Order: sequence, then C-alpha cells, then structure tokens
Amino acid sequence: MNHVIRSPFLRLLAILALASGIESVKSEQASVSLPIAAGPFAGTMDSLTNYHCPDWFREAKFGIWAHWGPQAVPMEGDWYARHIYEPNNRQYAHHLATYGHPSTNGYKDIIPLWKAEKWDPDRLMALYKKAGARYFVSMGSHHDNFYLWNSKLHDWNSVKMGPHKDVVGEWQKAAKKQGLRFGVSEHLGASFTWFQSSHGSDKTGPFAGVPYDGADPKYESLYHFKAQPGDNGWYSKDPRWQQQWFDRIKELVDGYHPDLLYTDGGVPFGNEVGRSLIAHLYNQDPHRHGAQTQVIYNCKQKSEGRWVEDLERGVMPGINPNPWQTDTSIGDWFYNKNWKFRPVSWTIHMLADIVSKNGNLLLNVVQRPDGSLDPEVEQMLEELAEWISVHGEAIYGTRPWLVYGEGAVSYKGGHFAEDFKYSSKDIRFTTKGNTLYALALGWPEDGELLVRSLANSATGTGNAIQSVSLLGYKGKVTWSQSTNGLSVKLPPQQVSKYTAGLRIVGKNLKPVVHGGRSANPPGCQRQSRAGRRLGRTARGSNQAGNHRWSGEHWILGSRQRLGFVEDVRNPAGHLQSVRQRGNGAS
Repeated sequence: MNHVIRSPFLRLLAILALASGIESVKSEQASVSLPIAAGPFAGTMDSLTNYHCPDWFREAKFGIWAHWGPQAVPMEGDWYARHIYEPNNRQYAHHLATYGHPSTNGYKDIIPLWKAEKWDPDRLMALYKKAGARYFVSMGSHHDNFYLWNSKLHDWNSVKMGPHKDVVGEWQKAAKKQGLRFGVSEHLGASFTWFQSSHGSDKTGPFAGVPYDGADPKYESLYHFKAQPGDNGWYSKDPRWQQQWFDRIKELVDGYHPDLLYTDGGVPFGNEVGRSLIAHLYNQDPHRHGAQTQVIYNCKQKSEGRWVEDLERGVMPGINPNPWQTDTSIGDWFYNKNWKFRPVSWTIHMLADIVSKNGNLLLNVVQRPDGSLDPEVEQMLEELAEWISVHGEAIYGTRPWLVYGEGAVSYKGGHFAEDFKYSSKDIRFTTKGNTLYALALGWPEDGELLVRSLANSATGTGNAIQSVSLLGYKGKVTWSQSTNGLSVKLPPQQVSKYTAGLRIVGKNLKPVVHGGRSANPPGCQRQSRAGRRLGRTARGSNQAGNHRWSGEHWILGSRQRLGFVEDVRNPAGHLQSVRQRGNGAS
C-alpha cells in the first residue's frame, strides 16, 4: 500500500495529477500492444460509462484485505523496500544495523527471509467471515515488484522464492470455501518510478558513491532499469513499462479471474493502457451477461459510475450516488512493531458512517511476517463478530436514507482523514425496504437516545412512526415523538458499548429541518490538516471542512445542503438517483 512520498498530502497530489485523465504522448502509445477480451467494453472513457456496479458489492458492505508480503519481514512498516535506499529515513538506519548496507544487502536479501511459516489461510478466512467480511482481497504485488501469484512472466514471485507458495491462489481457495467474493490488489503501476532510489548511493559516509544493489544489472528484473530523465511521476511515461504493467496484470486477471481488482492510484498511466485493462477485466468476466458484469474495479479516481472509486484512509463528505469504497488499516499497511492497533470501536464507527453514505469498507487486518495474527487482533475480530451478529441487518443489503446522519461531526471528505471523535449524538441512517435504521455511534450515558431528524413534521403529514425497537434487545423500548425529535428510552443494560441501533418502521419518513436549520448544529467538528495525520480534531465555530454555515443551512461550494441532505424537497428523486446509479434497488 502507499505510504506517502513524504506526506499523505504530497502523495495525494501525485495521485490526483495522474487521475486527471491527461493522455500520454500519442507516439508513446503506438508501441504498446493492448489485446483485450471480446465484449462490449473498449479502452475509452465513453465505453466504460456502460458499466454498472453489481449488486453483490452493494449488498456486501464490508471486506477484509491482506496487505501482506516480504516487506512485513523487518516489522518496520510500509514502504520498507524503498526507504532502505534513502539514508535520511529511519528504515534505512534499521536496515543498516540489522541486515547490512544496501549496496550489498538490499531488498533482494529480505525476500528469502519471508517464509510465511504460520500462515493458515483457511483458519484466517473463517475468522474474517465470522467477523462480518463478505469479500476478501489479497495483495497481488506491491510497489516492491514482488508478485504473490504464480507468474510465468516474472521470476520474482512467491512460488519461486520466499514462502514458495501461490499466495493469491491459496487465499482464493480459502475465500471460495467460505463463500466470500475474492479480489486482488495491484500496486505495480507505480513501482517503476517508486523503486528508482535503489539505483542511487550514499552521498556521505564510508559507502559514499558506492552504488546500491538496485544498480546491479543482475537484479534489473526486480529493481527495474534506470528511469529516463524527468520520468519521476507516480506513473511512468515510458511505454516499455506501461507494456510490462499491462501484460503482467492481464496475466493476473486471466489466471485467477478475481471478482475485484484494486489499483493503488488513478487509472494507470492516465491513458488507453489503463483503460484497456479495465475493459479487459470487464469483458473477461465469466459471469458477464451482456454489459452487466459481476466484477469490480477500484481506483482512486472519480468514476462517474465507470468503476468504484476508492478513498485511502478517508471518507466521503456525504451520500455519493455512485457506490464507492474506503480502504484503510487497523495499523500500518505492513506489520510495524512500533504502531498500536486501532480499537474495534473505530472500525465499527467507520463502517457505519461509510455505509450510510453508500460506501463499502475494505479493512486491512495486519499480519505478522509469519502469516499469523497478534492475539489482540484476533480479539478485535471476535468483538467485531459479536457486534455484527446483532447489528448486521442495519449494514448488509442496505441503502442510504435521504440523509446520512446527524450530530456534531462533519467532514471535508477525501483521502487521509479518518479520525473523528464520535459520540452517541452522532447518528447514521440506513434503509432496507420500509425499515429505517438509526445507529448511534455510542451508548448514551443517560440512557436516552434523541433522533432529531425524526421529529414530528410541522405539517403533520410526515414521520408517522409505527414502531421502534432496539437491535439486540428482546424487550420493548419506550419511545415518544415531539417537535424535538424521536426520543427513545434505552434499557439499563447496554446491548453494545459502541453503538445503539434502532429499527424504525413508519410512513412518509423524512428528515426534519429544525427551525429552518439542519439537525446538524453549527460548531461541527472538522479535521485540521495536522489532525488528519495525527488523529486530532479541531473545532470551527462556523465551518466544517469546506462546508459553510449561512445561518439557515449548510453550503458546500455552490450547492446547498440542508444538514446532510442533498435535497429534502425532492426525496424521491434523490433516492432514485442513488439506486439507479448503482443499478440496485432497495
């Protein structure tokens, strides 16, 4: 997974620059061969507009990812294969002290140390399914150019080296046994420029001027050849590398036929090369019926429905009409002995928030180098399983309501912003048929839950609530409705310390705007730039991210939002838009 070029902000700029869709020089493309499977899709943006997100993804909501490979061996975290060639980086210092100087003992010497001796994919997949995962994603290749599948095009792979196992294939078998959809992530597109520091040398010290092992022609197939001057973007401009990427990811797709393919960046190379691979993925789907394919393509570029947009360690600011996904991790991307794991409350709150906005959560469960999980990670999965067994009906198969929620926390949205201080006053909504679910992101200390969006309608024609029940509680709850909202008296014994989930049935349920204002008061929390990196939050008296309080409603750019609502004056149109763009029905 991508750490950052130096910071998440700088890395995001690199990704967004490539995601702008700017074509590479036409003469470069003339030398690239792009054979794709026959079918309705071609490598153009216009052709890809025929794509519709399959229902299975919209129903699934939650996936688990194994972001795992040789870079886990030192237990020093993400981007290890690159950082050991950057003398000012802490991972360089660790590598020098532990393994030797990278002029002789480089990343190639880490790969044989990855044995995966305690890896039990069947056991892990059973844990992941119990914890609520409906799909699973395996690492295919990270930026380190080491493949976890049985490649015939590249010798640096997990069958010939390291654990001597087809990691992708074994994960896929385990997923199928558990009835989970299976995906693969590819980070190869950025590898060609990402790995160029391996061709350098120390500037000072006893090894000054001594080339790193990446400059040795014997290892060119791992570290790549040296890039042309000026070819230093996230994606290379070199057609030779673009051809190599296409051929090898096509081999991965054709060999395993994954249900999902994730790319770590925008559409690779921002040109026909990347688009043709997407078209091939869609066309080769053995379960395709006409233009209705059952596969998912994820990348970090706005899709307008052509694929499923992915946000790394971030969330959407509101309901997106098109299905989308957040990818994040309970810790660092690769195992890092210096990091603490996220609490299960964080995972649950992220899941509830994302699903309320028409998204899915893909969560990296960090594995040790030997393939096992730390005891505290297994405990987290057990707690997650307990929660999902009670609250899963408010997650799986749901669709957004007219608003995604209410409460004190609002968002600017985007990558690298995922730490928010939620409370029981922050409520997220989902719907399924005629049922509305309200998930409070905490258990109220006073035992009273107030849902302000479900107040009595001023006209007396809306929000005719017929029944209210508490998920996980067999008894009846006392509730009342007033102009302040729906008030529910909860039982003394907590169902969950992380959430309180209501199942609400009624007629003409619409969010109420209080006194001309939304249920979301001014003074919302937002994330400062520093807070995004450090997990801190900041308060703004009249701002929340790029939202602006006008005294009557929130304004996002030139679009007005009543609270979190797209347009409460046209609820049917809003819901139709959300459902049709995902090609699903609630």
